[in-house]
Amino acid sequence: MKTRGLKSVAMLGIATLAFAGCSTGTNETTTPESADPGTGNDATTEATAKERDLVVFAAASMEPTFTELAKQFEENNPGVTVKFNFAGSQDLQEQILGGAPADVFASANEKQMEPIVEAGLNDGEPQIFVTNTLEIVTPPGNPAGITNFASLAQEDLKLVICAPEVPCGSATKKVEESTGVTLKPVSEEDSVTNVLAKVQAGEGDAGLVYQTDAKAAGDTVLAIPFPESDVAVNKYPIVALKAAPQAELASAWVDFILSADVQAFLGEAGFGLPS
Repeated sequence: MKTRGLKSVAMLGIATLAFAGCSTGTNETTTPESADPGTGNDATTEATAKERDLVVFAAASMEPTFTELAKQFEENNPGVTVKFNFAGSQDLQEQILGGAPADVFASANEKQMEPIVEAGLNDGEPQIFVTNTLEIVTPPGNPAGITNFASLAQEDLKLVICAPEVPCGSATKKVEESTGVTLKPVSEEDSVTNVLAKVQAGEGDAGLVYQTDAKAAGDTVLAIPFPESDVAVNKYPIVALKAAPQAELASAWVDFILSADVQAFLGEAGFGLPS
């Protein structure tokens, strides 16, 4: 699984290096004023003159893929360092509303983006860039014998889920309501990565995480898909922020994430892609 992931990144690298090669050729003759802002070429040109930080607030479930993508973005934009704040989308939303300096916000659902738009903090309309659904994870060997979503309600099960306030918890609640299965978790976490960590540490018999987290976890957990997850498909919006300290880089990062090469990489990582 690790080999497959590296292959995907390598393929992305080839694609983006090709893109960067085109950008380099363009930069030799193109001024920032005449560059297409949608390609990020203007950001590349300016970045060669000074060091800059791009600050991205992103849902915890984006950590593995965004961390890899940042390497490519930094290569394409010399002098730029991408800095992340990964956490539950509700926490990130509250931090932005409280004035935290950020250039980009990528939420794990549309609900947590709405207050940002209502407050007028968005620069442009949020764009859906991926979708995700839940999957059951257990420790290797599945000692509790979990087979499907209904079996998560069995007595004495140490179940770990997300709190209902965060997107993965909201999705869990939707599945509960749809199926009529009542879960009795021993712990409700404020991010999907915390759920996964507790199952990996053996502190839970089972957990509900996104299918991308289960895939990224590899052999450290056993992943169990369940069809009822289709009732709760989370759509991830991304937007540059109006008060972004690095407005050009913020727009370039959003365009980068929406580009065909990056979308293919995200699809390979297990995300659904917007239609």
